[in-house]
Amino acid sequence: MVVHGSKRQINPGRVRLIGAQFDNTNNASGNWVWSSAFRRLPSGRSPEPPEGGTPNLGGIKSHAMDCNQSMNHPNCGGSNMKQRLHIGKSSRLRRRFASRGNGRQLRVLVMPDKFKGSLSAFGAAQAIACGWSRSRPQDSLELLPMSDGGDGFGEVMSALLNARPQRIKTVDAAHCPCNATWWWEARAKIAIVESAQVVGLAMLPPGRFHPFALDTFGLGPVLEAVRRKGAKQILIGIGGSATNDGGFGLARALGWEFRDARGELIEEWTRLHSLREIRPPASRRVGKIVVAVDVENPLLGTRGATRVYGPQKGMRASEFSEAERNLQRLAQVIARSRFGVPASAGRGRLKAELHTIPGAGAAGGLGFGLLAFLGAKPEPGFELFARHAQMMRRLSAADLVITGEGAIDRSTAMGKGVGQIAMRCRELGIPCLGLAGRVLHPRKVNELFERVHALTDLTTVTNAKAEPALWLTRLAASVGDEFSCRVESH
Repeated sequence: MVVHGSKRQINPGRVRLIGAQFDNTNNASGNWVWSSAFRRLPSGRSPEPPEGGTPNLGGIKSHAMDCNQSMNHPNCGGSNMKQRLHIGKSSRLRRRFASRGNGRQLRVLVMPDKFKGSLSAFGAAQAIACGWSRSRPQDSLELLPMSDGGDGFGEVMSALLNARPQRIKTVDAAHCPCNATWWWEARAKIAIVESAQVVGLAMLPPGRFHPFALDTFGLGPVLEAVRRKGAKQILIGIGGSATNDGGFGLARALGWEFRDARGELIEEWTRLHSLREIRPPASRRVGKIVVAVDVENPLLGTRGATRVYGPQKGMRASEFSEAERNLQRLAQVIARSRFGVPASAGRGRLKAELHTIPGAGAAGGLGFGLLAFLGAKPEPGFELFARHAQMMRRLSAADLVITGEGAIDRSTAMGKGVGQIAMRCRELGIPCLGLAGRVLHPRKVNELFERVHALTDLTTVTNAKAEPALWLTRLAASVGDEFSCRVESH
């Protein structure tokens, strides 16, 4: 099969990569390819892990062992492994693989999310593939990195839609100059925007800026550039934000005016408690906006943006009431304002109800701001990805699915992207392995996964963060060895 754009021949009969250069230097066994769902890979090449470097495969071996004689080997289900990586669903594995055997080729779909702050979803997929291929070179791997709307949304969705990167100068959440990337698919006039590329928490020095001093103003120039291109549809992923301003900064950048009782302009979201009037800009033309939300929180209340996500951004509990007061006033004034909100917003919800829509509290209320000021339509980011990637068809064709993220925990079981993959696999009767930096609340997550594994099973948190690609590669190799032994033993 020819990999289009590179003229490299790879494994006849395997999936093909369309419209991209293909760097196969780390694919020693030649048994894995990027999913054909991706029309184009970022930067026109096989992406490398952004931090931790290219996986160093030194010291990783496909252990040739007699599983009947070596069951105490740590990679073959010995006592230590059993204590850390408990599983009780081996009967499903027996049914799934009885006809194939340990030495036969299995179709493995590798679908990780990002390992936040350490590896992109593409970097994680490549590390897992490198490790698994060392242990099980006979398997055929398809790599399909995923995003549910958070960091990495633009990279994943642009690869699926063959969108080209566009550069723009703007400001970050602290109003410091920065260069941001968005993506453009000219044929269908689809723009892809990732808010974390502009106002992301990861863009700021840790602990230097308080959320009260940050806003979403920098997204305005990006959406203006999108408008000038004539976008018919705009896909916006809003996870990973550093802000808590309810979309106030973005609205200001687009020409909205916020005035107090004296008619004076309000230029800081922490003064919204004095808001009396909102004046829309003369022109609000913009394409259809779909907001990919990765959480279901409303804007206000105990499950709202401030109380749930404020602490992650540096907000103290004693400051919650002040932040809540400002966002509540914003929602109140919008509810009684005369400017119209397009019917697409919130699937026809009244303005008075916009703050209650699931996802309105995403990205510090940016979800609410996009609904209220631009008439955006919210959609779970995972569903958006799944539709464009034809995920269910790819899952159905797989014998085994490997997914993962930085932490597999209670929130994974509550519907985050990786948890959604595990749920779909369970519905289809397909074994799903979960790899993570850390695994918390293992009883809860074991109900979803065939098995869960953590980098901290092999090393310390410090080492894992310092060389995430290396340790994820080693974990995947270890899991592949242990998997082979379990399948053969049954």
